[in-house]
Amino acid sequence: MIEKMLIKISTGKTVSETATALQAAVLANQFGVMQVHNLKETMVKKGVEFDRECLIFEVCQPQQAKKVLDQNMSVSTALPCRISVYEESGKTVLASLRPTILFENFHSPQLEGVAKEVENSIVKIMSEAASG
Repeated sequence: MIEKMLIKISTGKTVSETATALQAAVLANQFGVMQVHNLKETMVKKGVEFDRECLIFEVCQPQQAKKVLDQNMSVSTALPCRISVYEESGKTVLASLRPTILFENFHSPQLEGVAKEVENSIVKIMSEAASG
């Protein structure tokens, strides 16, 4: 079930190289990076030993967010979209929850079109960051 919910793309780039490419791809696709959470740093600061690299990018396309929120403010609990960049089995992985699956839980069929547009953009952003 979880695999159906995820968009996952692997790359041979390092986590750092992928993060830099992701920043550029987000901007090139008219999204913005709202925040980047460095999970390793945060855990260590809280006294938890955690040695894996994981960056969580919160990204948003304000016009799309407005369309969704105008229809159903409860969706704000699922915003902004997140793209994680982490190392797994010697590869760097970009992963995100599928907006189309996530939005189904809000029982707002009028959001299907926007969810699909956003999902297509997220896939494009992740693919651009992973390539080259």
